[in-house]
This record gives sequence, structure tokens and C-alpha cells, in this order.
Amino acid sequence: MSVDLANNQQDAFDLYHQVQEAHQPKSTLSGPALPALGHAIAGSTGAAISNIVTYPLALIVTRLQIQRSLRKESSDLVDEGYRSVQDAAKKIYEHEGGLAGFYAGIGSDTGKTIADSFLFFLSYNFLRQARLRARGGSVKHLPVVEELGIGFFAGAFSKLLTTPAANIVTRQQTASLLPQNGPQQPRETSIRAIAVRISSEKGLQGFWSGYSASLVLTLNPSLTFFLFEFLKRLFVPQQKRSQAPPPQATFLIAAISKAIASTITYPFSLAKSRAQASPKSVNEKDTEEKGTSEKVQKETSSATEKTRAKAPGNVFSTILQIAKTEGIRALFEGLGGEVLKGFLSHGFTMIVKQIVHSIIIQVYYTTLKLLKRFPNPEAAVGEAKKRAEQTSIKIQKNLESPDSKPAEG
Repeated sequence: MSVDLANNQQDAFDLYHQVQEAHQPKSTLSGPALPALGHAIAGSTGAAISNIVTYPLALIVTRLQIQRSLRKESSDLVDEGYRSVQDAAKKIYEHEGGLAGFYAGIGSDTGKTIADSFLFFLSYNFLRQARLRARGGSVKHLPVVEELGIGFFAGAFSKLLTTPAANIVTRQQTASLLPQNGPQQPRETSIRAIAVRISSEKGLQGFWSGYSASLVLTLNPSLTFFLFEFLKRLFVPQQKRSQAPPPQATFLIAAISKAIASTITYPFSLAKSRAQASPKSVNEKDTEEKGTSEKVQKETSSATEKTRAKAPGNVFSTILQIAKTEGIRALFEGLGGEVLKGFLSHGFTMIVKQIVHSIIIQVYYTTLKLLKRFPNPEAAVGEAKKRAEQTSIKIQKNLESPDSKPAEG
């Protein structure tokens, strides 16, 4: 179970099913289990391919999220902005080189996605094993709430290390919205150029812009899980809840749960994108919103200016400021694209993960056979006989226990 949660930390539905499958009996004739690293590779590959397929939507959503903010900060934007997902897709295709325009920053983002998955896996597995040891050597499964809690801390750790890459990706995705340096000077979108720009604008802490919002977004799987449970109780008859719902119903309930959870947490996603795309810190923007002139800011001591410029900013104050100055509706700009991306990503990741997982299992077992480490038929039969004897002894002990005797009339 821990492995598959690591494969896709944004999908609480995978966690739910692994909890259920963990209690199902396994075949006594099965060979050695696939190592955790194999599951992580399958999950990372599925996430990476899914990321490439849905990346155009991710780019459009990011631009819809930050275009108002950029327009307020600069009067020299390239055009009037995007009115919808469809309008954004049309303009990107017409003005940014066709399909290539939809994949600005794809290499950096895919690398970040793979790193996110592996870092999450490593930290999640470490924390989970520590909790299992603390509960006793015989315990093999943790309560679902505890699994989700471990997932939150593992996600916080992985985001801590990958947020700098996320900042660079956001700048690459939104570079075409900014004015060029000159008619003959194209926008610099290399990783090095953007890293230098972030450092000069915000200092070292600028690479972690939006991290506080990422922490809130890490709660998304827990919210999705509880919404899934609620909807399952709402739509699945009570007598059928002990069984797994049909695949179609499962996918539909999971998709609806994910859409609702994404809607609830979307303002934090928007605040994160704005914090990462803006050349100014949240504190600086708040000061300007209150009417403090640039002249007064320059007269402030240089030490105070640097401290303010490098302050990480509070995501909640950003959301309140957007609601006050731009209205509640602005907090959900681009939500339709985000929900569609989540729906497509969920389905595609599941399909790709299964395909890659089966390939890795075949390669793994083939390797074991070549190394003569896969159990031969005699060993498998012996193992099955041993397990049957253990089961028989347990049943006999249960029958002989005082609690199992019928009450005397």
C-alpha cells in the first residue's frame, strides 16, 4: 500500500484501494513480491507520461491564474489576456509556434514530477516503517487516517526540495506573457537565466515562493479520500458497501471527489502560481496595494528593504487580498481547466501505471528465473502446505478457546 501512495501522492483513491487490497488474501503460490523501488519506478513513469499528455492544460491553467496579477504589475503585456481555456489554446497555437507553444517548460516540469514522486516515496516509506516499528513487529498495516497523515508529511518534505524547480517551471510557462527585453532580444527561458532572475529579485528565499500554499495543497489527498467515502455512502446501497464498487462507479465517484477537492483548494493553487510568477514578494505587493509609494520604499534602510523583499509571504493574506481587490470570482480563474486536467490525469495515470507495472513485473520475474531465485514448483508446494498447516492450527485453537464454546441453555 505504501508503495502505490508514493506513486501518485495526489490520488487518495489509490490509497483507499490499497487499504482494501491489503486485507485480501494473497495466493500461496505467488513468487517474491516486487521490490518497493519497482513500484516507485512504475508510478513515476506513469506520472511522467500523464504529465506530458496533460501538460498543455496545466500551462493554460497557470497562465489564467496569473494573468491578472501580471497585468497589474506591468502595463507592457503582450496582449489583452485570455478569456477562457479555449481562447488561451487558440492564442497560444496561433502566436507561439503551434503545438510547441503548449510545451514551454515541459522538460523541467517532467523532471520535477519524477523527483517529486521518488522523494515522496523515500520519505513516505521511511516514516511508515518507523510507525510500524513503533507499533510492534507484528503490525503490518496502519489506520487509514495515519497513512494519510504520513502522506502529508512526506509530501511536505518532497515539496520542500522541489519547490525551487516548481518556481522555475512557472516562470517558463508564463514567460511569453511578459514583454521582451527588446525587438531583437527574445525572452530568456533557460533554467540558469530564470534562476539568476529569481535570485536577483527575491534572494535565496525566492526559490521557495508558494511553499506555504503547497503545504495546504498537500492536504488534497486526505480531502479527496473523505469525499470519496462520503459519496460512496451516499450512492452505494448499504448492503453492497462491504464489496468494492464496480470499476465504472469507482472511477466516477473518484473523479467527482477529486473535482470537489480541487475546487475547494483551488484558491491556494492560484495563490501559489501568482507567488511563483511574480517578481515581487507578497509583502511588497501588499505594501503597494495600501498606497505606499516607491519613493518612500527607497528611503527605507537597505537592510529593511532586503528583509522585506526576501520575506516568504503568507498564502492566506494573498488569498484575502485577491478576494478584496479582484473579487471572489478571481480566486477561481482557470478552475474549469484544472478540473478537466485532474480528471484526464487521473484516468490516464491509472492506465499507464498498470501497463508499466505489468512490464516491470515481467522483467523482474524473468530476471529472477535467470538468476534461479524464483521458487521452483516443489518449493511453492511446500510453502503452500506449510501455510495450510498454520491455518489449520489457528482454526483448531479458535475452536478450542472458551469464547468459541456455545452457551449452555
